[in-house]
Amino acid sequence: RALRLLPLRGQAARPHPRQAHDTERTWERVMLASSLDHVVVATDDEKIAECCRGFGADVIMTSVSCQNGSERCCEALQKLRKHYDIVVNIQGDEPLIEPEIIDGVVMALQRAPDAVFSTAATALKPDDAFDTNRVKCVVDNQGYAIYFSRGLIPFNKSGKVNPHFPYLLHLGISGFDSKFLKIYPQLAPTPLQLEEDLEQLKVLENGYKMKVIKVDHDAHGVDAPEDVQKIEALMRARNIQ
Repeated sequence: RALRLLPLRGQAARPHPRQAHDTERTWERVMLASSLDHVVVATDDEKIAECCRGFGADVIMTSVSCQNGSERCCEALQKLRKHYDIVVNIQGDEPLIEPEIIDGVVMALQRAPDAVFSTAATALKPDDAFDTNRVKCVVDNQGYAIYFSRGLIPFNKSGKVNPHFPYLLHLGISGFDSKFLKIYPQLAPTPLQLEEDLEQLKVLENGYKMKVIKVDHDAHGVDAPEDVQKIEALMRARNIQ
């Protein structure tokens, strides 16, 4: 059984129409995944909750003290009081996420019993190489994560992008073994996690294994205002309203 959670951080004002639209589109894409059992929006903001209920989403209210999406997912899971083997954390700003990728992340964790976490990566575009909002990752020969960074990894001696190297861009989706998810908030913040501001590094720094699937995905989340036009253009190209 797999639970999908879209963790959304609160904000002072009512969600901007563009943000609300992106969240609704993300919800609709997630609902198309074949392996889902339950889809929930987890948020600490009643305005966001009201917006999501407006388009038919189930919502779980969580604490403002949650430091990241993983902690928010953990709290939401506890409040649901239902058993799920896998919990999938999907950022609410991924309106072009492919349902097949969601299913792939679930399957990857099911097929890797030594892993507690699974995620997805796609080819990094050269223009995004030094964008700190685009998280890069490197994996070993068995497809397990070695490291994630906001900087370009690997980084060669020339200090330039190697056009022949298959750099990977991390996508905003994570699958957790539900037993590990309950442990995650109890783990103390780690040096690399704090330096990079990447919650998945706490998993690696504590010695846990993380499976990464490589996918063909020509989009990314809305991490900065300038991303909106890019996403809208892609949505028009795919005839997504």
